[in-house]
Amino acid sequence: MTDTGAVGMVRVTGQGAGRRASRLLHGAREARLTGAPSAVVPRAEIDASWDRVMRSGIDPDQSPESELLEADEIEHRRRSTALGELMPLLRAGLASIADAAQQIMVVTDTEGRVLWRQGNTGVLRRAHDICLEEGAAWAEAATGTNAIGTALAARIPVQVHSAEHFIRALHSWTCAAAPVRDPRDGRLIGIVDISGPASTFHPATLALVDSVARLAEGEIRIRHLAEIERLRAVAAPILCRIGGRALAVDVHGRLAAVTGMPPVDRLPLPKSLRPGPVWLPSLGMCRVEPLPGGWLVQVDEGGAPGAPRRVVLDLSRPRALAVHLTGPLGSVKQRLSPRHAELLYALAVHRQGRTASELARDIFGDATRTVTVRAEISRLRRRLAEVLAHRPYRFGDGVEVEVIHPEHGADLLPHSLAPVVTEARGAARAT
Repeated sequence: MTDTGAVGMVRVTGQGAGRRASRLLHGAREARLTGAPSAVVPRAEIDASWDRVMRSGIDPDQSPESELLEADEIEHRRRSTALGELMPLLRAGLASIADAAQQIMVVTDTEGRVLWRQGNTGVLRRAHDICLEEGAAWAEAATGTNAIGTALAARIPVQVHSAEHFIRALHSWTCAAAPVRDPRDGRLIGIVDISGPASTFHPATLALVDSVARLAEGEIRIRHLAEIERLRAVAAPILCRIGGRALAVDVHGRLAAVTGMPPVDRLPLPKSLRPGPVWLPSLGMCRVEPLPGGWLVQVDEGGAPGAPRRVVLDLSRPRALAVHLTGPLGSVKQRLSPRHAELLYALAVHRQGRTASELARDIFGDATRTVTVRAEISRLRRRLAEVLAHRPYRFGDGVEVEVIHPEHGADLLPHSLAPVVTEARGAARAT
């Protein structure tokens, strides 16, 4: 099929398009590979994928083979994903259809590693020739444009047919894939795909795969609601006896019951939550106790005496960058990435605070890179919200900050190119 776009541009798809469109698609692909001008381009999602794959250096003539995961690693990944609980539904919704249509169902994790496959026996044998087997890597960075990898990269359902595949060895195949997200937090949990010989292409396959992916998400939602109801039944009599503000939340922070305060959809929880006193950014000082399937969170009405009051940014060893938070409840140490160490150092240097553009200049020497800065600060604040404030970004009022430098100031974050760091190293060398 072809469509005439702007400025005489023709977009072509390999899907059920006949020989002429197939030739045009092959021509568009060869033009992209050689850099030759062409009035014919693939549809937008394939065009964008080809661009990504070419930038990554994938060889169009390479084999789709990849190093397979070991059996124990595959089993570990199966147990670690919610998709494992959904396999009966996926098999019922797709596997039998795939078998009848001479195709196979493939389910991958968020890295594009194949965890399960099932379907037509003959196609399973043929899939071995292109390494479409358990443990194989099908992300774009490994196997070029393909439905699994492109659905992962673009986070949308996508169908890839014949010469739309970047690697030539896949031109005899057709595939359709859709992402599956956890409805509790929107996080991607894997990809569901149907693949088979190019002759088995059907235009309704993508809609089928996407529908089954949505059914899988609905199943997660139904199970989660049932878990919330069980937690609510356990928590309700406990909350009735509690004076003051308290919540019962599941392990994801989703609310099951509340007393003494307005309800919230979700309470952000630290990853390593343990029973006992804890500082939660949205509530202040709290006491946390385990419940079956969740946590009982009681707000300390006496203020926030446990909040960290001292921050020690340890930059003395480049391979052991860390921040120490100290308060009445003790000290907590967190390891830092080099980027987060740069950001905290910039805030320690500028205690009055920095805007996103000022931090972008401090870190990248480019005041326009505010999107990257905001994303990194957001990640930092999830871990250090009790000591970091915003508008402007800064350490909170009343927080004492100390920076431990390396023995020689010129060795401060030695691999960093951030202007705020290189200026400090230069000043140290000059003294």
